[in-house]
Amino acid sequence: MGETADDAVRAVSFYTPIPPIRVLGVDPGLTRCGLGVVDGVPGRPPRLVAVGVVRTASDDDIATRLLAIEEEIECWLTEHRPDTVAVERVFSQQNVRTVMGTAQAGAVAIVCAARRGLPVAMHTPSEVKAAVTGNGRADKDQVTTMVMRLLRMPDRPKPPDAADALALAICHLWRQSTAGRWRTPAGSGGAR
Repeated sequence: MGETADDAVRAVSFYTPIPPIRVLGVDPGLTRCGLGVVDGVPGRPPRLVAVGVVRTASDDDIATRLLAIEEEIECWLTEHRPDTVAVERVFSQQNVRTVMGTAQAGAVAIVCAARRGLPVAMHTPSEVKAAVTGNGRADKDQVTTMVMRLLRMPDRPKPPDAADALALAICHLWRQSTAGRWRTPAGSGGAR
């Protein structure tokens, strides 16, 4: 028996599109903590939602600085309601003080996400570079240029921490889609 037009319509109706996922990317730092939010689905260009930087004064004490970062991340989580949070994984650097501050700011972002039941992923700088540019050793300018192209941004996000946060979010979107983990945990509050 031949297939009719009604059969074709019924076959198409079984297709359920994948809802977009929203990712908050966090490029941690005490002086400048980059934040970027993107939406996306597999096979489509990501969409820019928001980008910014939390700044703290280097002469403030550590508690004041971390609290300022926490308050701003909480505002972003409330306003943009991401489904997941991607944070840059701290790697060994020469300056231990810089590593400690970066790790502390990253931990604040992780705690903020955990408080809301949001999944957190950590990506190394080379993973992010490879995902966005195809080269794990790309320089900051190459990453920024690709972020601008992918998100159709007419101007460079400034400072570079903002572009890095967007690159983290894009990396996570693409890694999530290839891993097939497009589910939000029950009760995560990620629905917009």
